[in-house]
Amino acid sequence: MAHLYIDEELGDVGIGASVSLGNAEARHAVTVSRLSVGETIAIGNGAGLIVSGPIVTAEHTELTIEVADVTQSPRRTPAVFLAQALAKADRDELAVQVATELGVDGVIPWSAARSISRWQGPKITKGRDRWAAIVREASKQSLRSWIPDVLDLVSTKQLASFASTTRMLVLEPTATETLAELEVDDRDILLVVGPEGGVADHELELLTAAGASTIRLGSEVLRTSTAGPAALAALNVKLGRWS
Repeated sequence: MAHLYIDEELGDVGIGASVSLGNAEARHAVTVSRLSVGETIAIGNGAGLIVSGPIVTAEHTELTIEVADVTQSPRRTPAVFLAQALAKADRDELAVQVATELGVDGVIPWSAARSISRWQGPKITKGRDRWAAIVREASKQSLRSWIPDVLDLVSTKQLASFASTTRMLVLEPTATETLAELEVDDRDILLVVGPEGGVADHELELLTAAGASTIRLGSEVLRTSTAGPAALAALNVKLGRWS
């Protein structure tokens, strides 16, 4: 299956039913991907449901398939979230894109003390919408049945509150425990990645006081754009997502 398109309003349908895409999704399928009648595509609602089947109508304004297969996937547990510090040069966006492709269940934009990039005023809504668009497109590219959640921008104090409901792991090059040594359980995991300059000392103190643990990947120090995805890939193996 090479193509997945999203229709958040897609409901329960059965084999043999017709499902249509309209507007931007249909236009992209026909004019960009150049899909035509007879080719098979999948359409999902971003909440676990995916239907697939051959295209029976391919117009710029509407694309219709005849449903040949229906799958409903539950959310994976434990869930893995990424709190990504805002970073310059779109490195935070790259981290969010790759993390989505690797299966992250949700992302949290974090305004860290050393973040050079700042979301203020209208930029807060614009930035979150931008991340949501990145997550949606990366989910389509990687054929994901669930689109990750994009939470609101948080401060360090607000981020610390998540330590009471998740297993918070702060990626820190000076930590004594490595991710390879981590014993996983059924608690949801929240990976915390700092900006280019790292997590400030007072932030580490606040997060660990709230219940977070510091952990390192290895001897290398990765960019903010690669640290989260690298940790997520390792967790995919530990959690049995990749087997």
